[in-house]
Amino acid sequence: MMISTLGIYSFKSYATDAKTSFASFYHDKFNGRKTASGEIFSNRKLTAAHRTLPFGTVIEVTNLRTGKSVEVRINDRGPFHSSRALDLSKAAFDSIGNIAKGTMPIEYEIVD
Repeated sequence: MMISTLGIYSFKSYATDAKTSFASFYHDKFNGRKTASGEIFSNRKLTAAHRTLPFGTVIEVTNLRTGKSVEVRINDRGPFHSSRALDLSKAAFDSIGNIAKGTMPIEYEIVD
């Protein structure tokens, strides 16, 4: 009984722990195309791609250089570059970082 309780506890805390990585943003050429979730992509919405989080998951993304944060909803799969965990819409990226840089170090965690 004690082992299973500890196992559940550690699984729950793992699911809500913040993770650090890098993020990039979508090119404008993807506007109007379908995402993996079937939704039409718009660089003006606060959305993101992640390889494994369920579609509809809301996460808070914090730029580790500026401390600015934004909440985004996962609606696509990617990025397909091993050093990055998220592809953000341009609106989301621009709200916390400088799009001239292309990538930024981030911390992210599940909100809902």
